[in-house]
Amino acid sequence: MHKKWILSLAALVTVILLSATAGAQNYPKVRELRMDRQTPPQGVACIECHRQETPGIFADWAMSRHASAGITCLDCHQAQPGDKDIAVEHEKYYSMGDMPMGEKQYFVPIAAPVTPKDCSRCHPDEAKQYSKSKHANTIEIMWKIDPWLNQGMNSDNERKTGCFYCHGTVLKMKDGKLDPATWPNVGVGRLNLDGSLGSCTSCHTRHRFSVMEARKPETCGQCHLGPDHPQIEIYNESKHGDIYHAFKQEYNFDSAPGAWTPGVDYRAPTCASCHMSGSGKQPTTHDVTERLSWETQAPLTVRPQDFKPFPSGTDWQVERDKMRDICKQCHGNAWVDDHYTQFDKAVEEYNEAYFKPAKAILDQLYEKGLLDKSKFFDENLEVQYYELWHHEGRRARMGAAMMAPDYAWWHGFYECKHRFNHFMEEARHLIETNTKAYRYPDFPNTGGDTTRPVEIFGKQ
Repeated sequence: MHKKWILSLAALVTVILLSATAGAQNYPKVRELRMDRQTPPQGVACIECHRQETPGIFADWAMSRHASAGITCLDCHQAQPGDKDIAVEHEKYYSMGDMPMGEKQYFVPIAAPVTPKDCSRCHPDEAKQYSKSKHANTIEIMWKIDPWLNQGMNSDNERKTGCFYCHGTVLKMKDGKLDPATWPNVGVGRLNLDGSLGSCTSCHTRHRFSVMEARKPETCGQCHLGPDHPQIEIYNESKHGDIYHAFKQEYNFDSAPGAWTPGVDYRAPTCASCHMSGSGKQPTTHDVTERLSWETQAPLTVRPQDFKPFPSGTDWQVERDKMRDICKQCHGNAWVDDHYTQFDKAVEEYNEAYFKPAKAILDQLYEKGLLDKSKFFDENLEVQYYELWHHEGRRARMGAAMMAPDYAWWHGFYECKHRFNHFMEEARHLIETNTKAYRYPDFPNTGGDTTRPVEIFGKQ
């Protein structure tokens, strides 16, 4: 009898323990956030208010490395008296009794946009490298080469919701708040009110600011996609992309900055692996202009130091050797050398067989007055010329650079041939018959401001 009682008690304990275990699996313990490093009362006020009012922002921050290091809202958002980007509207919260911590004693001036200048207080090297990159200076580059802007062929709001969302706006204040014509925006070349260029949250989205996120190709694919620069589609077609998608669950994306190692943390590279991460003898860089030996976005492919809108200030051979060092972490010399031989040949063929002849006959049409220079895109040949280099030509060159055969050929040179033939047929007909090109009378929604931003270019 005594033995049966003991067995029954043991069975009951087992059931209780299993039930507790099941409960623990179904109801994970809520993470407790601790305020360390003598967080000031104003910092606690920010956290407690946002915990209630914007729980998504709070949750992101609470899971970040910043939170683990005791970095609070104030470390990034606190402004100094006289700063141009102070959020005047935010000051009203400190006199609202129905807001948590809404008392004057917690008042601190804050700025909504956090800029590379703010981030540089803790990340000086990254901010300095970024400031030299094409990313940071993309507004200047865009205004120097883009006919949509310079000819006013789209509307200001089309630019705001499209072009500027990736390239960046020139931030302005209006009535104590950020001007909605320039905000919200996290474009890589955004001109901030403190004079700095860019937005770190383009790649490290707020408020997690994850290194893991910035290392994934999907992050770059937010902007690098579509008919004119389909790097994410090209990457996905390549062997690199194929391996990434097959084995990404095995990748260690949380490796410490500067320590992310091929063959240890990942099998095949992502965009960041080749263009930014440290590997071999190459240190990590936030200047994506490094390691490039051709400017494949340009109408005529040139070396980066010869790209007139934004010369790199580097030597292409030095930068190619850097990229070769990255490649050789996984590939042998013959593979790397032969790849560059093919890539260089693709660049030469694009320049000589397609772009230069098209540019020469376009100039001839302008000289003869058969095309009108006052606007761009209001005549068919201008559109054909633009898409030859800006769409098919880029896809051909970038496909060859990143080893994606479908983009190098079917979406690239194959389409170049057809675009070129149609362009030359119409151009020769106009010259032979001395006929002016038909102009579209109904080109819609034009009238965007053609004034270059004085904040970048000065008074014209």
